[in-house]
Amino acid sequence: MAIEERKYGAYLCKGCGIGAALNFEELAKVIRKDGKIQHIREHDVLCSPEGLAMIQEDLKPEGEGINCLLIAACSPRTKYQEFDFPNVLVERVNLRELVAWTQEPNHPETQALAEDYCRMGAARIKKADLPEPYQTECDKTILVVGGGVTGLTAALEAANNGYQVVLVEKEAQLGGYAAKLYKATPSSYPYTSLQDPPVHALIAEVQAHPLIRVLTNTTIVQSEGEPGLLDVTVNTNGTEETIRIGSVVLATGFRPYDATKLSHLGYGLSPDVVTNFEFEELAKKGKIVRPSDGKAPESVAFIQCAGSRDPEHLPYCSDFCCLTSLKQALYVRQSNPEATAMILYKDIRTPGQTELFYKEVQSDPGVMLTKAEVTGVELAPGAKLRVKAKDTLLGANVAFEADMVVLATGLVPTTLDDPILNLTYRQGPGLPETENVRQPMTIPLAMEDARGAAMKAIQALEHVAAGVAVHPRAWDETFPDPFMQRCTQCKRCTEECPFGAIDEDEKGTPYFKINRCRRCGTCMGACPERIINFNDFSVDIIGSMLKSLDVPEIEDEDDPEAPFRFIGLVCENDAYPALDAAGWHRLRLNPYIRFIPLRCLGSFNLVWVSDALSRGIDGMILLACKSGEDYQCHFAKGSELAEYRLSKLSETLDKLGLEADRVQLVTVQISDFDRLPKILDDFVARVREIGPNPFKEF
Repeated sequence: MAIEERKYGAYLCKGCGIGAALNFEELAKVIRKDGKIQHIREHDVLCSPEGLAMIQEDLKPEGEGINCLLIAACSPRTKYQEFDFPNVLVERVNLRELVAWTQEPNHPETQALAEDYCRMGAARIKKADLPEPYQTECDKTILVVGGGVTGLTAALEAANNGYQVVLVEKEAQLGGYAAKLYKATPSSYPYTSLQDPPVHALIAEVQAHPLIRVLTNTTIVQSEGEPGLLDVTVNTNGTEETIRIGSVVLATGFRPYDATKLSHLGYGLSPDVVTNFEFEELAKKGKIVRPSDGKAPESVAFIQCAGSRDPEHLPYCSDFCCLTSLKQALYVRQSNPEATAMILYKDIRTPGQTELFYKEVQSDPGVMLTKAEVTGVELAPGAKLRVKAKDTLLGANVAFEADMVVLATGLVPTTLDDPILNLTYRQGPGLPETENVRQPMTIPLAMEDARGAAMKAIQALEHVAAGVAVHPRAWDETFPDPFMQRCTQCKRCTEECPFGAIDEDEKGTPYFKINRCRRCGTCMGACPERIINFNDFSVDIIGSMLKSLDVPEIEDEDDPEAPFRFIGLVCENDAYPALDAAGWHRLRLNPYIRFIPLRCLGSFNLVWVSDALSRGIDGMILLACKSGEDYQCHFAKGSELAEYRLSKLSETLDKLGLEADRVQLVTVQISDFDRLPKILDDFVARVREIGPNPFKEF
């Protein structure tokens, strides 16, 4: 929303050590001269009631009528409620964490750093506009896919909050694997007694709820559209139907790991080697018997982590297995008080209060637990099974016989087998997912997580209705506003958008589905024509900030104190918080680098490099989210895209006679704040070796 008549005001805070570190008279001169803002006020503690009252008075039409605020104080990640004023454009300049707390007080370079941040803040506020929500229709029906304990809980949570729910289950009955349980591990104090599975009560409640429509024997044929306006075609017993819904909770659960891959643990060798799921079915029939001859076993061995925590099978812990084996050991004891149960584990994992259940089972004289690495299971005389193990608590290799062996197999997410939602998104029919989507869970944890998922589905609907973005920029009212007359149909924006928010019409022209957009700005970084912008975040805005800097001449490039100048483009999700944390710990950051936060490194546009270098900036460092195996980008692939774009830049720089090392990308996470000083100093040292930017002469 454009502000018709702009009235600017700059407000400088002296609190938290800022006033003691800087010359505010000189700072005000820079804001007036370079920032072109004449109304400047100072306060000892700007966030105090008195400081805020001062600002409020200036905002009144009968006062100064200020509607564009430059607030030079603490990090924009703090005091955001105090400095949020309705219908007023606010730009925050971080003089506390990035200057006063990380630089030498009253040093010329500290003052220069603060002045440059004020110049950049003033340049930004001159180009930005107030956000304006993108209003659209919104259907507030929630689709829950999966009728197990997680889906049932999510459906009830949404319905109990007044939302219509459609629950889809591919099987004929609700309940999933939880409905196949004989007993459940305790979920309430004193955590000592087995209980009836909670899923049956959930099924009854769901089936009776007036806001929940249940569709069993149903699969999803296709999902198209965008949040708030999704058209989902389902097939129920051969009949197709299209349902308009607003958001989706995917709760299709798991399948057991394929035990035929565990032949080294005896599966397939004998019918008396079963999985924990098969053993549960035996217990539910009323009595524990050996599949081979129907006799009650006198000894049962439980082998933990059967395929789990194993790089050859499932590299992760499946969470429920330890508690399940403890529970099933009690099945053995309760079915035959003379029988023994032996649990061989890598580690026993019973988080929280379930430790009490572990201690209860330990106290049973017929249950033996020992740490061991099982090396094999083989047939033994007398219809027995021989279990071999090493690394036991006794430190020796052991072999013992058992009537039955139960393999504690883990969980595999169903989404790895099937797209399920069959999305029409450009990225494919499935969701961009990790190996485990969320994580393996026990029933209580799954129910808790389901409630959270239902709340996120509701939040998504309400945000769409309000015209704002969902996680992680859940407060953002801006949206991409492309100038399509200059579009060359290069397809970079459609191909690089992590969320499928941009499609193409039959002529190949991109068009936006704003409700899918997370406001990361990846499209903005991708566009070579620079036609995609947001009201308060654009290629021009960042470029103007770069061009506003004061770049001093370097008289002696061998002088270690020569005033080189650098730009740091940093991810606001990981790198910028790490910079703040460096400030909180009073670490010294290199005074020659000016940091500019980006919504995501995926928004990085190559033109900013030429803008900076042509201005005389000596180098640019990009601080991106941690990449690799533990990829943490909040917008799916920002670091990856920035690195890809930089790979194309290196050749261009070489052709211009500029060294590629002048522009570097480093991945960091929030906890890397203590590494930042060295990372930044090493970068500056490398560019000093190369020498100053030759464009300084022009």
